[in-house]
Amino acid sequence: MKRVLSAAAAIAATTIMTAPVLAGSLEEPVITPAPAAPPPAPVYTGGDWTGFYAGAQIGDIDVEGDGAIDGSDGDDTTFGLHAGYNYDFGSWVVGGELDYDDAGFDLDPVGAEVDNVWRAKLRGGYDFGRTLVYATAGLAELDTSVGDDTGEFYGLGVSYKATEQFIISGEYLMHEFDDIGSDGVDADADTITLRASWQF
Repeated sequence: MKRVLSAAAAIAATTIMTAPVLAGSLEEPVITPAPAAPPPAPVYTGGDWTGFYAGAQIGDIDVEGDGAIDGSDGDDTTFGLHAGYNYDFGSWVVGGELDYDDAGFDLDPVGAEVDNVWRAKLRGGYDFGRTLVYATAGLAELDTSVGDDTGEFYGLGVSYKATEQFIISGEYLMHEFDDIGSDGVDADADTITLRASWQF
C-alpha cells in the first residue's frame, strides 16, 4: 500500500511541476523580424541620350588644294569646342550640333594659310545603350588667308557614355569647298577628332 501511495504521490508531483511548462507552450512564439537588407546601389546601364551637351575636341585636319592651288596640301593638329542637343526615340537618336576647330597652318607650296573651320551639323544614329553609332552631315565654313568658303561635309562617329553625363567620342569627317575667296580655289579636307562632352 505504501508503494502505491508513493507512486501516486510521485505522479501527482510530476504533474504539478510540468503544468506551467505545458501551459507556457500554448502561447504563440514571439518572432523578432530581421532588419531589412539595404537596396542594392543603382548600376548605370546607359541608354538615355536626350539632352544638351557641350565639350572640347582635339584632332587632325588634312587639306588638299585644287583649281588654282592644285597640288598643294597641308595638315596640322586642331583644337576646338562643340555644343548640341540630342533626342533619344528609344532605338534611334537624332540631334543637331555646332562646332569649331582652330587650325593655323600653310598649304605647301603656295603658302595659303588655313585658319579655322566652323560646322553646323545634323546627326542621326542607333542607340546601343552606352554606345551611340551615328552619321552626320551639314555645312562647314573654311577660313583661309586667301578667303573663305561655305561647303558641305559628311562623316561617321561613335560615342560612348563613360558615366551618365560624361561622353567620349571619335569622329571622321570629309569636307568639300569650292571657289574659296571667289578666286577659283578649291579644297578637300579630312578631319579626325577625339571628343569629350558633358551631357546636361
